[in-house]
Amino acid sequence: MSATIRRTRRTAALLLGATLVTLTATACDSTGGPSVSTEAKQTPAATAPAAGAATSAPAKPADSKPAEAAKAPAKVGDTIALKSTLEKGNTADVTALKLVDPAQSSNEYLHAEDGKHYVAVQFQIKPTGAKAYSEAPWSAAKVVDDQGQAYGPTLAETKAGPSFQTPTNIASGETGKGFVVFEVPNGTKLDKVQFSLDNGFADQVGQWKLG
Repeated sequence: MSATIRRTRRTAALLLGATLVTLTATACDSTGGPSVSTEAKQTPAATAPAAGAATSAPAKPADSKPAEAAKAPAKVGDTIALKSTLEKGNTADVTALKLVDPAQSSNEYLHAEDGKHYVAVQFQIKPTGAKAYSEAPWSAAKVVDDQGQAYGPTLAETKAGPSFQTPTNIASGETGKGFVVFEVPNGTKLDKVQFSLDNGFADQVGQWKLG
């Protein structure tokens, strides 16, 4: 048995264990219902008034356009502030950085099934609360096509770039990047990508529009 296959099986076992723990905790501690967050986090530059601009005059109707634009669905490159359902101090700014479609396998022995291909999405995760991020991003994401069909991740690695380690540990205030890979039917038109904390089981789900 090759080292690659052994490593893949070991990663799968770790992910299964993390999923079972999260499911148990969710059943005991989850409060409230799920929600989908599609609004991008605004940067200081986007919200601060321009230098020398008057701030006392009442806003004109035309001035409401930037606020309306801020409510547009988040897209690739935008950041969404996410929070955990299980731990109050577990929050993170998550950015969908890049979509690679199709993505080529980096392992000569592992390929998508006939009639399917790999898609890779690169995420950036920055813990913003008191807790470090210590989860499996591999299990936290999914892609959705224009018909509403969702596709979960696969353990495949691609030439798009390095995948997240399992688990991924990021200290509060620091950032980590990695790809999550999906296997979808050929001809699929992907519409959005989603990500959540708690190994994918948090009630709040971040969503980015693709294309």
